This record gives sequence, C-alpha cells and structure tokens, in this order.
Amino acid sequence: MIFTKRLAIALSLLMAFPLASEAQKKKTQQPNIVLIVSDDHSAPFLGSYGYPQIKTPNIDKLAKEGILYRRAYTTAPQCVLSRAAIMTGRNTLDIQMTRFSAPLDKSVTAYPELLRKGGYYTGILGRNFHLDGNRRVPETVEVLEKYGLETFKNRVDYLKVTGNRDSIYQQYTEFMDQAPKGKPFFVQVGYSDPHRIFNAKDFEPNPADLSLPKHWPDTKQVREDFASYLGEIQRLDGDVGRVLDDLEKRGLAKNTLVVFIGDNGGALLRGKGTLYNLGLNVPLIMRHPGLIKAGQTSDALVSGIDIAPTFLDAAGIAIPKDITGASLVPSFQGAAFNGHEYIYAVRGAHGQNLPHNSADFDLGRTVFNKKYKLIYNAIWQIPYYPVDFAGQPFWLDLKQRHADGKLDQQFDKLLFAEHRPMFEIYDEEKDPEETNNLAGKPELKETEQKLKTLLQEWMILNRDYLPLPIEPKAVAP
Repeated sequence: MIFTKRLAIALSLLMAFPLASEAQKKKTQQPNIVLIVSDDHSAPFLGSYGYPQIKTPNIDKLAKEGILYRRAYTTAPQCVLSRAAIMTGRNTLDIQMTRFSAPLDKSVTAYPELLRKGGYYTGILGRNFHLDGNRRVPETVEVLEKYGLETFKNRVDYLKVTGNRDSIYQQYTEFMDQAPKGKPFFVQVGYSDPHRIFNAKDFEPNPADLSLPKHWPDTKQVREDFASYLGEIQRLDGDVGRVLDDLEKRGLAKNTLVVFIGDNGGALLRGKGTLYNLGLNVPLIMRHPGLIKAGQTSDALVSGIDIAPTFLDAAGIAIPKDITGASLVPSFQGAAFNGHEYIYAVRGAHGQNLPHNSADFDLGRTVFNKKYKLIYNAIWQIPYYPVDFAGQPFWLDLKQRHADGKLDQQFDKLLFAEHRPMFEIYDEEKDPEETNNLAGKPELKETEQKLKTLLQEWMILNRDYLPLPIEPKAVAP
C-alpha cells in the first residue's frame, strides 16, 4: 500500500513537471523583433513628436501603442558611424569605426549574431546597412575581397540590399515567408527616406504653412526644400504602415517588438554632419503589446548603443560585458527610468572624398546631459560646410545673400563664420536651438571644466586619436 501511494505521488510529480515547464516556456516566449530604420531623420519631424504640419498616422499609432523616447541620440551624425554603434552596442571609437568607408571588423560582434545563437532567424534588408565597407572605388573593392572584410553574409541568415521602395517590401515579405515556423525572428528593415535626393512630390505639404526651426533663415527656397523633406517622411509613413499591417495579417503583432529609429539627423541646416541636436537627436519608438505599456513618453537620455542590449535583454540572452549600452527594458512598464547621465558622440570623416571641406572631413566630439552640452571642434579653423546639400538652390541662395550682405547677422554668424569656436557650450533647457555659445563665460567656468574633464576621461578610455580637450598649463622656461 505504501509503495503504491509513493508510486502515485512520483507519477503525479513527473506529470506536473512537464506541464510547469511548458507553462514557463509560454510565459518566457522570445519576442520577434522588427527594427525599422529611417535614413537622415531628425526627431522633431513626426506628428507624435509634436511637429504640427506633418501627417504620419502609422508611426504615430505605433507611438500611441508603445513608448516614445524624446531624447534619443545617435553616437554620430553620420550613418556608418552611427549604425556601427547601434549594431554592436559599443561606441564608434571603441570599435574603430570613425572612418566612413570602414567595414566592421569580424572580431567585433554584432547583436544579430547573438540573437542567432539564441535561437533567432535573422535578417537585414532594404537600404544599405553600411557596415561592409564601400564598393564605389575599385581599389577598395580589391582590398575588401582580398582580405575577406565583407562579413555580414556570415553574421545573419538573410542579407539583401535595395534602395527601391517596392523591392524593400518584397524583400521583407520574402524574409517573413522564409522564417521557420515556431522560431523567433529578427529583421532590420531599412528605408532610404528621408535621405536626399528629395523626390516625394505627391506627399509634400504646403511650404507656406510650415513652422521653421527658429535658427533657420525664413526664405522661400528654405521653405520649399523643407517641405520636400517632410514629404519624404510622409511617404515613409505609408511604407511603415505596410509592414505593420503585414504583421497584423500574419497574426504576429502581439508578440513582436517593433522599433522605429532614425540612423542620424536630417541633411538640413545645422543637422546631419554636425553635433547639434538636429544632427544627433532622432526618433525612437518601441511597441510590444505584452512587454510595453502603451501611451508612454520618456525623457530619459538614450543613446544608439542602447539598442543592442535592449534586444538581447528582451530576448532573454546574456548581454556581453564589452557592450557599453544599457537596456531600455526597465522603462517598458512605466517604472522610473533615467537613462544615461551623460551622452557622448563623435564626428568623423564623411563619404569617400578627399578633405576638400568640413563636409568631407571634420573631427569633433561632444558630451552632454539634460542641462548642458559641450562641443569640441578639433579642427575649428575650417568653416561649416553642409553635408549633402551644398548644391541645392536654397543653400546657393543663402550664400548669395551672405555675399551681398543681405543675410540677417544671426544667420550669417551661424552659417558663414570664417571659422568655428574650438569649444561650444549650450544651455539645452534655455537654448534648445543651440545658438548662444556660453563657452568662456565666467559664470559657467566650473560647468565647462567638468564637461571637458568628462570628455577627457572618455577619450582616454576609448583611445581617441584627437588632442585631448584639456591642455597642460604653460610652464615657464
């Protein structure tokens, strides 16, 4: 009798454990992850971010159903440098990706590799992801092939590149159709909008209706160009909607973490290529019905290096120690979340041209918190030169107004000064447009020294090749 009772208990326990294990598996089911990347997209320019003259219903709906980060910044105002940090969770100096055409070294792990090891089917598609080097120069291609430097074909299961909008969606559906059933997936869907050239004519708002940033000259050409930029974003919104609709149709939306992010700021005045807010502050929105409380807005300081650890954390995969970003998962349910105390970013070489001007080659660093921002222009002698729009009518018109002495002094100083200051400090609360440089002001002496000290430490720890921002005191001979 005793033996029979013990046997019955043992059998009941054996039956219970598989059930408990199955319930646990269901509870901890890994989410699918879809990362949607817009190209050259500054944060203010979405309806959900409060810009009044733009219609982005799909992206705005994503924000209403998830969490919107107002103060998300890329680690560089340029695509290659920024995307490298997003892909690895490490800053661009740390992984030696400050040269624009550099391929990501095979010794540096990209987070899709870790997701893949953790059971995910992985893919990258759409707009060029920029981390396998550049094939525009034959001599560069020869080096890439000779030394096997194009490595992403070995890092993900699916890798295709296209700039055509319809082809992007075709690649996306092909990936989804190929994803093994019952296996979680990760896919990066990259778009070219709103990168120049601006050609979304059917989506442009009326230039006369637009609210311009206060630090821009208000001219007819500036308004027309800006309307074309906003048109690109409105067209992009429709493409994002196609992906979101497909997830719903496939019955995958409930367990898919959808993330929308800009790779860097827009090619606009004092935007892309600069360390100002329009160059670094990008939209970042995340949605997952089960993991993220809907309708949230966060003012935490967030960096591009935080994307990788967030995905790994959500997937239940250990975050390697060399990742310096912080997971955003603690912010998902509305708990107090401050993010970083300070954000760091760099400006390196841009494109493949020789250094004809500061658009091609500029070297700068920045550190900032919610209150103050320090910009260090290492080659301050070189004047500002725009990235990607030096030949556009609105810029040529501004140049002519400057030459004729007809441009307002404020804009003349911001855009056409013969050289830039070596150091710039801005009060981000009082001066979010970053037009009043406070560097050298006696009342900010301690703040300036603290920011320089923080930047000095960061540059030393990351083996930066630039001269450090604090120089030795002069010693009498």
